Amino acid sequence: MTTLSENKLHSEGNIWIFNKDYISEFVYGGIDGAITTFAVVAGAAGANAELYWVLIFGFANLIADGFSMSVGNYFSVKADRDNYDKHRKIEYWEIENLRDREVQEIREIYEAKGFKGDLLEQVVEVITSDKDVWVDTMMKEELEMTKDEKTPFKTAFATFLSFNLIGIIPLLVYIFAQVMDLERDNLFLISCISTAVALMFVGFLKSKVTEKSFLKGIVETLILGGLAAFLAYYVGEVLANYFV
Repeated sequence: MTTLSENKLHSEGNIWIFNKDYISEFVYGGIDGAITTFAVVAGAAGANAELYWVLIFGFANLIADGFSMSVGNYFSVKADRDNYDKHRKIEYWEIENLRDREVQEIREIYEAKGFKGDLLEQVVEVITSDKDVWVDTMMKEELEMTKDEKTPFKTAFATFLSFNLIGIIPLLVYIFAQVMDLERDNLFLISCISTAVALMFVGFLKSKVTEKSFLKGIVETLILGGLAAFLAYYVGEVLANYFV
C-alpha cells in the first residue's frame, strides 16, 4: 500500500486534459492572462470607454503580453538548461584532468552523509567507476543542480496557450455585445463574474496539483484578481475625470 501511495503521489500524466509536467506554466499563464486582461477591462470601465476601445486594448494586451510572457519563459528555461549543460561539461573535464581531487570530493560528500571505513570506500569505488554516474552525483550533490526535463518550447507554448485561453474570458461578453449588438449596461458586471469563475477554476487546478486546500487556492486567486481590478478601475476613473 505504501509503494502504491508513493507512486500515485509522484506519478506523471494528466489531470483531466492537462499535462502535470506543465501545469505550473498553465496556472501561471492563466492567472496572469485573466488578471492583466481584466485589469484592462476594469480600467476601461472606470474611464467609461467605448466598447471598441475595450476590445482594441484588451486584444492588444492579450496577444502582446501573452507572447512576451511566453518568450520570457522560453529564455528562462533555456538559460537554466544551458547552465546545467555547461557545468556538466566542466565536471567531465575535471574527472578527466583532476581525477584525484574529484575522487576526494566524492569521498567527502558521502563521509558527510555518515558513511565510514570500508563501506565508504566501496561507495566511492562504485560511483567513480562509471563517469556518467560520477558526473550525475557531482551535479546533484556538489552543485545541487538537477536537469529540468521540460523543453523551452513546450513551456513557452503552455504559457502562451493558457494566457490566451483564460485571458480572453474577461473579453468574451464584450465580443458578443459587439457582434450581436447586445444591451451594454451590465457588460462589466458580467465580465467580473466570468473572470471570477475563471480565476476560481485556475485556483482549483493549482490546488489539485499542490494538494493544498481547494478553498485556499481559489480565495488566493480571487483576492489577487480582485485587487488588480480594483486598482485598474479607479485608476481609469481618476484619469478619465482628470483628462476628459
